[in-house]
Amino acid sequence: MTFSLLAAATTAAPKAAPAKTVATNPIEDLQRYWDMSVAWVNGHWLQIGIAIGAGLAIYFILSMLRRFALKYAQSAEGDMSLTHIAGRVIHKTKSAVLAIIAIRLVAGYAQPPAVIMQIIQLVFTVAVVLQVAIWVREIVLGLIQRRAAEGHNETLSNAMGIIRLLISVALFAIAGIVILDNMGVNVTGLVAGLGIGGIAIGLAAQGIFSDLFASLSIIFDRPFRVGETIKYDMSTATVERIGLKSTRLRSVNGELLVISNTNLLAKEITNFAHLHRRRVTFMIGVVYQTTPAMLRDLPALLEEQVKTAGQEFIRSSFVTFGPSSLDFELLFDVFSDDYDVVTAARTDVAIRLFEAMAGAGYEFAYPTQTTFTAAPDGTMILPYAESVTMKTPKPVKT
Repeated sequence: MTFSLLAAATTAAPKAAPAKTVATNPIEDLQRYWDMSVAWVNGHWLQIGIAIGAGLAIYFILSMLRRFALKYAQSAEGDMSLTHIAGRVIHKTKSAVLAIIAIRLVAGYAQPPAVIMQIIQLVFTVAVVLQVAIWVREIVLGLIQRRAAEGHNETLSNAMGIIRLLISVALFAIAGIVILDNMGVNVTGLVAGLGIGGIAIGLAAQGIFSDLFASLSIIFDRPFRVGETIKYDMSTATVERIGLKSTRLRSVNGELLVISNTNLLAKEITNFAHLHRRRVTFMIGVVYQTTPAMLRDLPALLEEQVKTAGQEFIRSSFVTFGPSSLDFELLFDVFSDDYDVVTAARTDVAIRLFEAMAGAGYEFAYPTQTTFTAAPDGTMILPYAESVTMKTPKPVKT
């Protein structure tokens, strides 16, 4: 019986029609939102009033804090101090952002409808993300300008325009992606597209960006500065100008060397500007006929002359048996960063050594060769065989 009733009910019931998408009327939607808002205001007018009062108080407090912080930062000494940079960041804080922050803090107390809460959350996210991007941009630019002011770097000052553009594009691109992600947009394809576009631009302008970043590396790391003397590869030159793409060096012979920043940093650089002392090395060779006693006394004689000249003695020792000399090495330091002073000290010590060694009987060696000859039986004859004296025959008497 039960089975019959179920079968009859199943047969009699009409089939459900498929659901159809009903087009919404924007005017009806607005009317419905308006009715919901009116109902919310009528039902929560007290909470709304308290929230508005609290929001105004929060906005007033935040505005006063911004004003006092900005006044303190502007009163600090120094144009590019950290306090001054903080003042620039505070100055870039928008009043609209403070208002949105105050609204977001008190919105939950008034219990608004879900639609209004979503709108408040969206506006808050957009405002805060853009404000953070502005803060980060000002901090980065402030630190870069502070570095430029410390070194009085003309190159970095000239490059601030392109640096500001690159930093702004990068930060606001990241901010846009964060905003879209919070709105529920799938940003995976956008991030991939930006990555591919960045790679393409980087490959197309690889040389330019390479020299630009090399220039920034020189400016911030400061391996050398304008006016300092450096040794690059096989050239010794003075730095005249550090540009965005190349650096100009004036060699000791007077030539102007223009080297790209990338190539300049690719090789070892010797900077002579920060030398507090310079080491001088002399190789001294004496003849093999020098007696052992004189060889033992020579290091002390060299040390005495260096100290008499007022320089710091390091060491003096016998080095090796040379092809035509007995070689000694002398090392001493000259405490000066002026190369003219160093050359004068080296000349003074050299002349003193020559005078002292000549007075003590030492002979300086120079390349010589001695030829030895031998008799047919292998006996060594030095240096030549004695000539045979030819005797004149006596006349015959008749």
